[in-house]
Amino acid sequence: MHLHLTGQPIAVIGSSNGIGRAIAEGFLAEGCHVRGFDRALPGTAAAFETTLGDVTSFEELKAFAATFPAISHVVFTVGVGSGKFGFPFWNLAPSDWARVLDINLIGAVNVAHAFAPGLIARGAGSYLVLTSVAGQMGSQTDPPYSAAKAGLINFMQCAAKDFAPHNVRVNALAPGMVQTALNESVWAAGQANLPASSRQPYTDWAAEKIRKISPLGRWQTPPEFAAMAVFLASDHAKNITGQTLNIDGGQIMHS
Repeated sequence: MHLHLTGQPIAVIGSSNGIGRAIAEGFLAEGCHVRGFDRALPGTAAAFETTLGDVTSFEELKAFAATFPAISHVVFTVGVGSGKFGFPFWNLAPSDWARVLDINLIGAVNVAHAFAPGLIARGAGSYLVLTSVAGQMGSQTDPPYSAAKAGLINFMQCAAKDFAPHNVRVNALAPGMVQTALNESVWAAGQANLPASSRQPYTDWAAEKIRKISPLGRWQTPPEFAAMAVFLASDHAKNITGQTLNIDGGQIMHS
């Protein structure tokens, strides 16, 4: 299947590691001109330029967007948790919520505002956001993260309706269990609340969780998200907008 994306300019927000890095590399493999935006440089050498910045800064994102003479597709892959185990929710304080909402939700809103003029002027393109299955099930593990990702799904739907007259599509990808720093932080927060005798190594904890929640019984991997992101940017997906696509091994179906 030829995706006809060669030469198109792509902005990947949160491009230095994990799923974001894989998505950036997926577009590169299709011959796109990729530029990344992240608070840190990639851990290993990357074949795309990275602009350092913070998604909570609308001014920094506007400056980044202004460097694109034209923009075809924008991808938001940023995600952070509270770093604490949130069950029950009163284990957290209200002050634990602000940063998580600001990065996961308001960060994506900032990106949408920064790139909207360019996408509208072009009259074509897409905005893809990375959410989570946690935003669809009221996950008790980290309520601020779950609520932020639920809000992001709702904003994605609003943006899809607003952008539709301009031939710009907006969708979301929702990961289940992926080996990333964020996933490992969930494990670490939960283990900290257990007596030493009940704690598990990360690999054992993850294997048990996957066994319980995923009908397919296996990890999801960053390249799977890259493949779907690239497909959604192509004309083969020209009638897909306002959708949340779960790459989760059947987790949400199972729930």
